[in-house]
This record gives sequence, C-alpha cells and structure tokens, in this order.
Amino acid sequence: MAISLLKEFKQKQKISLTPQLKKSIDLLQLSRYELIQKIEQEIEINPFIEKEIAEDYEFDEQYNNDSDFDFNIAATENLRDSLINQINDLNLDEFEIEIAHTIIECIDESGQLVEELSDIQSMITKNTSIQTIEEILLNVIHGLEPVGVGFRDFKECIKIQIEKKDFDKKIKKLCLLILNQNQSENLKEIIHTFKNNGYEESEIHQAMTEIKSCDLSPGLSFENTNYIIPDLKIEHGHESMSVNFIEDSFPKLQIDKSLIEKTSAQLKINPNKKLLEKIQDARWLLSSVKKRNETVIKVGKLICNKQISFLQDNPLKINPLTNKNLSDELGLHPSTVSRILRSKYIDTPKGILPLKSLLVSSVSKTRDVTPIQLMQLIKSIIEDEKKPKSDNKIAIELNKRGFNLARRTITKYRKKINIPSSRNR
Repeated sequence: MAISLLKEFKQKQKISLTPQLKKSIDLLQLSRYELIQKIEQEIEINPFIEKEIAEDYEFDEQYNNDSDFDFNIAATENLRDSLINQINDLNLDEFEIEIAHTIIECIDESGQLVEELSDIQSMITKNTSIQTIEEILLNVIHGLEPVGVGFRDFKECIKIQIEKKDFDKKIKKLCLLILNQNQSENLKEIIHTFKNNGYEESEIHQAMTEIKSCDLSPGLSFENTNYIIPDLKIEHGHESMSVNFIEDSFPKLQIDKSLIEKTSAQLKINPNKKLLEKIQDARWLLSSVKKRNETVIKVGKLICNKQISFLQDNPLKINPLTNKNLSDELGLHPSTVSRILRSKYIDTPKGILPLKSLLVSSVSKTRDVTPIQLMQLIKSIIEDEKKPKSDNKIAIELNKRGFNLARRTITKYRKKINIPSSRNR
C-alpha cells in the first residue's frame, strides 16, 4: 500500500486566555479590601489614573480616616497564593495544573473545599472525570501546606493531619480506625469496642488526644484575618427590601484625559510602547472595576431575592440554592459565579454574612430540602413517635413523601442535632 501525504483542514473550538482577560478574572475574586489595595497600588504606578474628588468635600480635622484604617497591613501572601505557588513547584502537566488550580479556587479561608466535585468538573475547560479530579485532590492538594487543607468534612480534615503526623504507628492506626467508626460517637462505647479488639485503655485515650489536637480550620492558621468589609448592604423600605452597593470608602476612579491628550500627541512623534501599555492598563482597570462591581451586585440581588424569607424573619426558611442555579439564571459560567462569591460579604439585618453562606445545596435530588429543614423534619418525626423509630424507618417515612433519602443521610443529620439512636432513646 502506498503512503501519501495529505493536507487536512479541521475546525476546532479553543478557549484562549489573553493577559487582559486573565487579569479581569483575577480581579473578580478579590475581596473589597484586596480590590481597594490593588487600586491604590495602580494609582501609585500609573500616572493616567486618578481619584475623583468631590467638589463639596470638606476636611474634618477631628476625624482622620487614614489613622483608623491602614490599607497597607495585609499579608503579602494569602492562603490561595501559597497553594498556587506550591502547585507550580510540583512536576505536573498542564491539565493537572488546571485541575489543581480550579480546586484551589473552591477552597475557603478555613481550608475547606466548599464545592462538590461535580461542580468543579463543570468549571474545567476540558472533559474530565470526577475520579480524575478526586485523584488530584487526594494525591496533590492534600499534600500541600498547611496540613489538612482541601478537606471536605471534619473527619477527612483530621485524617489528613493524623496521616502526616510522626508518632507511634499502632496509635496512628487506632486513630484512623476510630475515625472510621460510624455507629457511635459515645466515648464509653468507643473505649469498650476497641478494648474488646485488644487495645489498652491508655492507648485509646492517647489516640483520642491525638485526634483532639488536630486543627479543624487549618487555613485560618496560615495568616491573620484581614478586615472584613462588605460590598453590599440590605436596606429596608416601607414595604420592600433593596440590595445596594456600598459606595462609602470605595475609591472613584477617572482617567486623566488632559495627560492622555498631551501624551498621545508626543507619542505620534516619539512612539513609546510602555506608555501606550500604561494608557491601556488605565482604561482596562476602570472598565474591569466597574464590571466587577456590577456583577457582584447582580449576583447579590439574585441571592437575596431567593433567600428573602430567611433574611427577613424566618431563620429556617433558607431555600436550596447552588452556583449552578445562579449561573443558569444570570447566563454566567459556574466558575465565574464561584469567583464572584469568593470573599464577598453583605451587610444584612442578621449581621455581616459571606454571600457564599446564603447558598445551600439540597440534600435530596427529588425535592428541594436544605440540611436545616431536614433536621427539623427528623426532629418532628422523633418527637411524635410512640415507639422509637430506627433511621431506616424514618428514611422510609420521608421517602413516602418523595424525598428519596438514604438511611445514612438520616443518621448523619440526626447526629448533628444530638439525638441518640432508637436503641438509646
């Protein structure tokens, strides 16, 4: 058979991140505090950007805002930056780095992974399996500092730290066995179980001490907490509730048009690439900051409209709401919504809350029910029971109502409200 060389043309879709687009994406996930810092830095290095000064501004000698709040006290490297720097030092291919970076974007200040693996899968540009994402989480992210970062629940957080600790192998094995115990959280029952398995009571107490010494928020120990400044505020009218962007203390920027005109005239005679880039950077910053703030308020308004009952007078009436729900309604990518929610806060009648805290996944795939609502249902069933019902019977009763819940789900949330099993009731 003869071998021939042929030219073939194929049409492919490819996403390319330009430097400007990457900078805009990075700007989205900055907190208000970090954004103000960045704006101050840009004003220092870019002569074409300046702050707007209100004409009616009066200086109050008795109040000096700068003395009360210093924007230069932030740590030079935060948890996210540290994790990314550690990833960049590892021998990973480009796709593994993309997965690792996406996982890091979904880790909150405490070090917990706050997104489901299926949500992370939808944020990655290439097709990949949940199994591949979990492998990167377990083998790469869980190996980073601080130890325990990337945990999905508190048991996993403790397990990561126990496995990294250097102490007696027998005690370490016992710690892991205790963590895998799902039947009981009663200390006496745990001691009794493991004494029957050949362990000394002193060894069991030593293992429990090691478990208790683990940090349940490893990310918070990485750096001191910065000031929390909300971007949004809920204001109540006579019959309505509105969500507004907090303009106070947020720098208003403008382009120095006269300087640009003079510079442009000189550039026609003596072209200068660096000056042109500075002019472009100035225009980019103004448009990106405006777009960022508009997107934050758009997302904030939608969340508050969905959770209006919770924010007003009913603490149990928080509705199931996910990144996917928001992205579908707003026409944004789930990863964009995730970045917007990162380190954004809202001033509510219940205090200052992270926007992310108003998102709650449904524990059932067939009906919308939040963990709080499920715990209330379990509690009401147990309070009305004439004879103690097992978790399996409670699951069957709820499934008849269309919830489609597993027994282990009932067990998990029953334990969270400190109700003993049917055998101990």
